Amino acid sequence: MQDPVVERIQRHPKYQELRRKRNALGFLLTALMLVVYYGFISLIAFDKAFLAKPLGAGVTTLGVPIGMGVIVFTVVVTAVYVLRANREFDQLTRDILKEAQR
Repeated sequence: MQDPVVERIQRHPKYQELRRKRNALGFLLTALMLVVYYGFISLIAFDKAFLAKPLGAGVTTLGVPIGMGVIVFTVVVTAVYVLRANREFDQLTRDILKEAQR
């Protein structure tokens, strides 16, 4: 037995739109993160010499800024999702709940 409010929400066109947009964004950002992360891990596994190249005359190698880039990319991907959720997904959710409670 299912709650009639839940059924109305699941049939609501804005709910379908919310699911479609949220899933598409989630899959896109996940795919990008996997490419970046596994790309870095692949570099570690298959081209250590590339990552071991020194930057300038110091002891810092090319692997350090690339690794930091992976971390920064993770923060950026998270920020993109949060911003989109706050701007678009939350408003759609409010609209759906308001219309479903009528």
